[in-house]
Amino acid sequence: MKSDLLQPGPRRWLTNSVFSSVEEEYVSYLRAGRYHPHTVRVYFACVAHFAKWTTEEGLDIALIDEAAQWRFLDTHVPSCDCPYPVRKVHHELRVAIRHLLRVLRAQRRIAAIEQRGWLDGELAAFDRYMRDVGGLADTTRRQRIHIIRRLLLERFGDGEIDPEKLDPAVVRRFVIGEGRCWSSGAVRVAGGTVGCYFKFRKMLGDDVGRLLQAIPRAAHWRLAELPDVLSPTQIDEVLASFDDHLPSRRRAYAMVRCVTDLGLRCSEVVKLRLDDVDWRNGIIRIARTKTHFTDSLPLPVATGDAIADYLRHERPKTSNRAIFVRHVAPYDVPIRAGVAKHAVIAAFARCGLDRTDPHILRHSIASRLLSDGTPMKHIADILRHRSLDTSKIYTKIDLRRLSAVAMPWPGRAS
Repeated sequence: MKSDLLQPGPRRWLTNSVFSSVEEEYVSYLRAGRYHPHTVRVYFACVAHFAKWTTEEGLDIALIDEAAQWRFLDTHVPSCDCPYPVRKVHHELRVAIRHLLRVLRAQRRIAAIEQRGWLDGELAAFDRYMRDVGGLADTTRRQRIHIIRRLLLERFGDGEIDPEKLDPAVVRRFVIGEGRCWSSGAVRVAGGTVGCYFKFRKMLGDDVGRLLQAIPRAAHWRLAELPDVLSPTQIDEVLASFDDHLPSRRRAYAMVRCVTDLGLRCSEVVKLRLDDVDWRNGIIRIARTKTHFTDSLPLPVATGDAIADYLRHERPKTSNRAIFVRHVAPYDVPIRAGVAKHAVIAAFARCGLDRTDPHILRHSIASRLLSDGTPMKHIADILRHRSLDTSKIYTKIDLRRLSAVAMPWPGRAS
């Protein structure tokens, strides 16, 4: 029994509920995930609150699922008058119940999540096409899967998927985001995603030519804007903004150094693994990029020092072989690119910069290399651009070289 984790009231709620038989398994699950003891107590108390509600509702354990979870969160919690002590924090309850459902399914006490057969199979095949044929990154594939899922659910629901039955007008309305007030950028993303899906279906033999023609094209002038860059002074301020009081300071600093010194994308930073660093020769390997090749770059001393400092003094023990890992349980779960992105944006904010795009640091390193006379091909290789044309935009901000070839303004003496 885990009576030491709950006060008498919540203890009775749990003991008299359908969850009394999985108390030990639930706590063992959290402790195996190396959750902090306080977090274990909080989640256990949340389960006790959920247990009280299920008892009052007369729910059998076989009826406990995500629908019951959201009914509890959406209808009971907002007007909850359960006696003290009771946990009412929405996100704590949501996460605690999510863990409970995992334990119940692992113990075969409740049914597995119902799968949408046709839809899941279709999306899995589309994902393989994007990965193997298109060579798209994980984040891009997830975004496109999300968009196509909405399109197919709106038209076919749980039924069999037949793209040839889609009406061109429906496709057009979906892409332009009718009723959603989408920007031209959002329309461009949706159009590109739907076009990619129809090309996938065309490869399978479907006649989707009229659907491809129905996709609206948002106005877009490639390389029309000037890339935003930071000055060397601003970059120094960003790197100096990591005070000792910041949580996970060493991890955040090492991540920002990887973006600033190596020009890595945030998705590439979180995929760095311990085996990717050749400390003896001062080389770091960047794998799983958009090109699906492994690139080797010199490891700057400052970047290597930041990574080593993090590994020695802040990185928790974990079976995860990634360099940058979670600092809260579960530690073995990979972190997402959003962690690196937040580290960069938070550093911008501390310096009073209103930028919200980590790519600015990639633009800045390209601008610095170009002003130092680095050939465009080398810049494209360092930034791992698939096309040299992508790097040409940086010629627009090389004012020194542009002024050397600029013609005098008409009517003004040369």
